[in-house]
Amino acid sequence: MENKYLKILAKQYPTIREAATEIINLQAILSLPKGTEHFITDIHGEHEQFNHVLKNGSGAVRRKIEDVFGDTLKPEEKRTLATLIYYPKEKLELISETEEDMDEWYAKTLKRLVQVVKKVTSKYTRSKVRKAIPKDFVYVIEELITEKAEVSDKDLYYHEIIQTIVRIGESQAVIEAMCQLIQRLIVDHLHVLGDIFDRGSGPHHIIDTLQNYHSVDIQWGNHDLLWMGAASGNEACIANVIRISAKYGNLDVLEEGYGINLMPLASFALKEYGEVNRDRFSVKPNDHYDMKENDVESKMHKAITILQFKLEAKLIKENPTFKMEDRLLLHKMDLEKGTVEIEGETYTLLDTEFPTIDCKDPYRLTEEEEQVVERLRQAFLHSDKLQRHVAFLYEKGNLYKVYNNNLLYHGCVPINEDGTFTQVDVYGEKYAGKKLYDKLEEYVRLAYFAKEGTKEKDAGRNLLWYLWSGPVSPAFGRSKMSTFERYLVKEKETHKEHKNAYYHRIDDDDTIEMIMEEFGLNKRNSHIINGHVPVELKKGENPVKCNGKLLIIDGGFSKAYQSITGIAGYTLVSNSQRMRLVSHEKFESKRKAIIDETDIISDALDVEIFIRRRCVGDTDIGKELKENIADLEELLSAYKNGTMLQKGRRV
Repeated sequence: MENKYLKILAKQYPTIREAATEIINLQAILSLPKGTEHFITDIHGEHEQFNHVLKNGSGAVRRKIEDVFGDTLKPEEKRTLATLIYYPKEKLELISETEEDMDEWYAKTLKRLVQVVKKVTSKYTRSKVRKAIPKDFVYVIEELITEKAEVSDKDLYYHEIIQTIVRIGESQAVIEAMCQLIQRLIVDHLHVLGDIFDRGSGPHHIIDTLQNYHSVDIQWGNHDLLWMGAASGNEACIANVIRISAKYGNLDVLEEGYGINLMPLASFALKEYGEVNRDRFSVKPNDHYDMKENDVESKMHKAITILQFKLEAKLIKENPTFKMEDRLLLHKMDLEKGTVEIEGETYTLLDTEFPTIDCKDPYRLTEEEEQVVERLRQAFLHSDKLQRHVAFLYEKGNLYKVYNNNLLYHGCVPINEDGTFTQVDVYGEKYAGKKLYDKLEEYVRLAYFAKEGTKEKDAGRNLLWYLWSGPVSPAFGRSKMSTFERYLVKEKETHKEHKNAYYHRIDDDDTIEMIMEEFGLNKRNSHIINGHVPVELKKGENPVKCNGKLLIIDGGFSKAYQSITGIAGYTLVSNSQRMRLVSHEKFESKRKAIIDETDIISDALDVEIFIRRRCVGDTDIGKELKENIADLEELLSAYKNGTMLQKGRRV
């Protein structure tokens, strides 16, 4: 097998010189500074804020500008330059309206951008930089950023290039290309720790952006898993997706973004819920919501919520290992008295008008409801864009990821109160810790890849719904999802969702080190990076846990959370010198960011400053390169001792 592998390798490197050159190249790459990693989580459809954070690299662009220019530029000049890099086309249009001498401005700006590009590209190979430059401008930009030892008057040489760009009218195109290059190279790899979907109005735009991003991985959040379940045809997941979209005024995401026909639901809701009380099902309007739609959508909201309770009941009854019988509450309602029994206690209902619920058989779908559900299921299954987006989530996603000595996941590793891993029943077999994640992911993939009509596919689909809201789901991490109570029960103590013991123990060294060891991490220089639960800064909560071993980076991208958290999200940046936690101010709009040159970074905290600058050789990619070098050296040895012939050589 070893000889066979060397023969395959020899086809790529057929001579001693080619093998030796590649060894030298790879060895040199190992010594380059490690690329910057950017960690983002819980985006929740806020695409404008997400795009802005992506463009500014959580402050990385501003720091490069500061490093290059220091006090040589005024603060307002640095702000303008940063905004130009984020939004080159839009900013150029605004500047051209007020700038008197655009040629002079172009020349000055091109020189400044050249300096930033040089700084950003300094830790990459020339080959990598060349591949990142927009194709039409490879030669021009390479000339501007490459030191040419053979040119005696360098200042004059570069000045002439820039003046020629301005004179022939290519300034705007070159500026845009250089800004794109800075954005491309400011971050080497992006990690998205879940919850792309729900609440905000642009999850489809976010995935469109991620599909075109140069290097990304995703750890699925429970909201992502919900949409993956809906795309697989799970009816309970579909109902949840529509209900949440209706609640936050985002049905247009389904209709316009994904081309899903909601008319069957609208017609049904107008007929059955047209004249009943809908106070508990009003829509929370967003910035893009048309209030004219409120009347119809509140009816749809109530209709789909009741459908959801019925469809979830069917799943719970068919899957006893889920142990979610406490979520069967429709039969515990007394509509005449206006009460409901929950865990042996009687509480007050806030709504009793449910024309599609038969009190004698409350979980039965009416014939018309069955027709609506089937038409919705077909619409989700046949949405080309949704299926493409979900395929991308499967391609780039996992339930967890170990990357460069960091463990990434959304939610929690289920733990008992005594600090041991929880044994979770997955279709009759019990799993805990890493084995639980691996088994759950196996079923998540079966939901998409298994053959239609098989038990494996059905089991996978059902488990996607469980991962959304199950009591021991690592992606959810709470005792229950109190949807019924929040909509319909007056007493707020019933709304409480108790967090898994994991969240009470995340400042405990033994617990965190136990998790690290379980996932194969070296506990001395590793971190756990965690999404899902907003950090309530207003209450004094700290996102840095256990002396920096665990970092919770959900600070509230979603506008729905910002009144609680007090900020608009945490992100994390890890470069060759440090790991830095960044908090963000509330983001108003892209337009305001461009016109007023406002950024959204409020504070940055160094979680760890590395004693020695991290190189590519210290990373997972470095490990692969070292293995490649070892293989090439073996090939080189085989060439030299004659056991492998170079191409064209005869014995």
